[in-house]
Amino acid sequence: MHKSSLLPATWNVPTEFVDRLGKQVGRQRTMVAEGHLLIILHAPPNPEDMYRKGRFFWRQPDAIWHDSEFKGGPDALNRHLDEYQQLLEDFDEKVDQATNSLEYLEVLNHLGPVYRTLCHTTQALQIAREAIPKDKLLIDYRDNAYRLERTAELLIEDAKNALEFIVAKQAEEQAQASARIELSSHRLNLLIAYFFPIATLSTIFGSNFRHGFEQYMMPYPFVFMVGTGLALGFVIHLFLKRGTVRK
Repeated sequence: MHKSSLLPATWNVPTEFVDRLGKQVGRQRTMVAEGHLLIILHAPPNPEDMYRKGRFFWRQPDAIWHDSEFKGGPDALNRHLDEYQQLLEDFDEKVDQATNSLEYLEVLNHLGPVYRTLCHTTQALQIAREAIPKDKLLIDYRDNAYRLERTAELLIEDAKNALEFIVAKQAEEQAQASARIELSSHRLNLLIAYFFPIATLSTIFGSNFRHGFEQYMMPYPFVFMVGTGLALGFVIHLFLKRGTVRK
């Protein structure tokens, strides 16, 4: 029985493996000693996990496989990778169904740890493949891990591109809204420019010019005041329009 609590107590692995293991699983890696192969991998991670759950795959010199999570046999590593395959399929569906930036950001937050884990899985399996080059299963494991790593990378790129598109679209819509507000403000300024002189003159002189002929003649002073105000408003309008063209 090994003192280490990480490996199953029934495993009769080389002492070197036990000595190289600490209290935590640590990074994903491959150990080789006396013809034995120990592959240390991580279960599919969650962004909230502080520590990774380790899975151990032990290959004896006679090509018999053992594992700490599944039921043993050479297919255990495939079942481990199948969990990542299912996880990536779920993420692919989430990317397709996402409609706003928050949903894409959530996908990216989950995909990041998965992608990094798959990268290290590929590296660990590549070392295992180099340690035992005649084992064709290790080639399949490595190639499958690389395929999953590439799939995760493409999903991250798709999610980032979609997120950037949404951000750009929102920025464009905001710019169009700002342009409409600016145009409305300019039109309002022009309208004020027309009537501001009239309002000013009316405030100073009043709008009723009593000249004694209100009942018999058109109030020419009032008409003159309105005409003068409109003329001044037109001058201000030309001034504002000229300033806008210069911008």
